[in-house]
Amino acid sequence: MTSAWRCARMTSPPTQPLNKPAATCQDDFHRRWGHLRDPHVRTLAWLLTAPDLLDLQAPQWRGLIATLDGALDQATADWLTVLDAAPAELHAFLDVGPFTRLGRYAEKLLAFYFRHQGTLFAHGIQVRAGKDDTVGEFDFLLWNGTAQESALLHWEFATKFYLLESSGAGIGADYFVGPNLADTLGAKMRKILDRQLALAQHPAAQIHLPQAIASAQALIKGWLFYHRDDALLAPVMGLSQAHCRGFWCSIMELDAELEAMPAERMAILPRLSWLAPARVPPAAALDKSQLRDALIGQFARTSMPVMVALLQRHGDSFLETSRGFIVPDDWRSRALARRSLLPAPDRKIKY
Repeated sequence: MTSAWRCARMTSPPTQPLNKPAATCQDDFHRRWGHLRDPHVRTLAWLLTAPDLLDLQAPQWRGLIATLDGALDQATADWLTVLDAAPAELHAFLDVGPFTRLGRYAEKLLAFYFRHQGTLFAHGIQVRAGKDDTVGEFDFLLWNGTAQESALLHWEFATKFYLLESSGAGIGADYFVGPNLADTLGAKMRKILDRQLALAQHPAAQIHLPQAIASAQALIKGWLFYHRDDALLAPVMGLSQAHCRGFWCSIMELDAELEAMPAERMAILPRLSWLAPARVPPAAALDKSQLRDALIGQFARTSMPVMVALLQRHGDSFLETSRGFIVPDDWRSRALARRSLLPAPDRKIKY
């Protein structure tokens, strides 16, 4: 049986300024996957090949970070190309609707891949201690090894987007704040490592497991966003050197940001399009005036940051060259206040 657990590429924390990556995730993605047209196949290709968000070697993650590094062999690349030409089976499996959550969408894309690889035992398995007592959920239970001697792995999976809001106070995982201000990267990782990865230890989980769990790890994909004020801060321990990154700015700062990063057109990305670098048809590409009007309209209805892709023309489409969250003018002060209210790191939770 094909292995789901690949040898990790070990990385170390970045040693260069955050605003000077060696190459962008967009450049790498378009070079490797520019031939793919179906948006769901493109997103699956990104999930399989995007850099890890976290440094596997960083001591705060305790060796509990999984990776898909090495997952893409030529057979898988060929499979994605064939799938792009005839994606009906994938579309039916995803069953995307207007209220599909981004995390669930990404999880189903990976489930489709693991099923194709023959490594998927189960995904999205809820563990209940009683009728109204949900203990947790196994994101993925995967086989690793040969058919004769397979280990069972538990992988928690998260796709995360965080904005660095340090206000000069410091830098670290707890200063990366979710766009909806609900959590931080530090708080999310403590929950995953201390609670979610211990799910197999709960007595109620045993009925779902054909054998003992050999290893429990977390697979974390996503993008981190930096304000220009933070461009020269010291590197953040715990992040992979090559993690996908973008910018964030307030709507008042937008014109200056676009001056610094010129683009032919821009596009507002809907939530299910946040993962892979965008390919946008000309009809959906906006000029600066259209973008500003759209953002003003958005912020009149909601205080949520808006994901914007900066675009350059390529053939019959516009391709994303960079991306950023545009936030309401009061977002920074609200993020600072919200972060101060988040609970301090808890002691390790055990079932």
